[in-house]
Formats: sequence, structure tokens, C-alpha cells
Amino acid sequence: MPKLATIDPQASYTFADFFKLHFAPPDILSYFGYSLRRDYLYLPRYSGEWDLKNCIQGYLPRFSLTTEIARWEFLIAPVVIDLLHYTPPEIRVEYPIFVSPQLQGTLDYLLQGRSTLVVIAAKNEDLEQGLVQLAVALIALDRWLDSPRTLIYGAVSTGTIWQLGVLDRGQQLVTQDLNLYRVPADLEDLMPILVAILLNENHHDS
Repeated sequence: MPKLATIDPQASYTFADFFKLHFAPPDILSYFGYSLRRDYLYLPRYSGEWDLKNCIQGYLPRFSLTTEIARWEFLIAPVVIDLLHYTPPEIRVEYPIFVSPQLQGTLDYLLQGRSTLVVIAAKNEDLEQGLVQLAVALIALDRWLDSPRTLIYGAVSTGTIWQLGVLDRGQQLVTQDLNLYRVPADLEDLMPILVAILLNENHHDS
């Protein structure tokens, strides 16, 4: 497979470095032998009650979200922590993985339940470039995980907006969900999906 001249095969890259490259996302994935598809994902949903929306709506007017750390602590972290109420995943924060000099970096959140979910915080509120970083992280996980599961899930978030992606390991295909979920407005749609992913509800994985 031809390699992109703009990616030095002798250089080292972290996941965050791919965020900065601003190359066409399909070209970056093609470099690793994967393809990218943009489509609407219709994922299973867990049926339950959700209190997080009211909680965030209550305190959100009292905080300034102009910094990345504020969006991380008051919008992204509460969603991840709330998943513990409904699922029993192992959660690793700022978890480093190394597959190769070009597939290495730190995962903001790695949640491993019956399925694997990685959450990446988009830098500079750039969701599109954050998706590139997420896709490369999913590729690294594909090669790093010793698991029979055929799908690996991911989410990229600016704090106020979440977007999902899924890697089909057999097809070496990353699908970028065209749906966007606002926080806190769409939490009643987002949370059931994230919980169902971690519980592996109605999925074809073993």
C-alpha cells in the first residue's frame, strides 16, 4: 500500500500529533491500512432513568467553560463517572499505550466492560481533528487488545458536543457517526447509548 509522503515512516507520532497534522482523515487511516466511512450509526440503547442532565444544568451557569480543563472536569468527566452507576467497567485515566513509534499515545479515558470504549477530549474544541486522533487511537487499540470482540467503540468530545465512532476490526473500517450529541441537552440520548455499548447489549460481539 502506498504511504503518504507527508508522514515520515521513520518518525515517531503520538495520537495528539495526528490531531495537529491536518491531513485528510481518509489519507491518515489509509496509511495504516484502514478506511474511513461517515454514516449515521444506529446503536442500541439501554433503558433507564437519567439524572445527570438535571445535575449539569443546575451547576453549568456557575462555571466558565472557556478552558479545556474546565470542559474536561465539568462536562466530560461527569459523563464518564456517571457510567459507573449503570455499568461495571474498568476505567483508566490518561492511560498510555504503545504499539509502534507511529501508534502510541495517551488515552484520556479507557473503559473496558463487555465492550471497549475510549473517550478522547478534542483539543481547541476541534471536533473534526479530534475524530482523527480518536480514529488513530482505535487503530492502536485494535492491534493492542487481545480480545475476540470484533468492534471497538470510541467517542470524541469538546465537552459540549460528543461524536461517536466504531472500528470494525475484521473490515479494518472506522465509521464516524454523523449524529452529534449536545451536553447537557442530549444526555438522555447519549447516556443510553454509552451504557448499552459497555454492557454489549444487542451487539454481535462475543
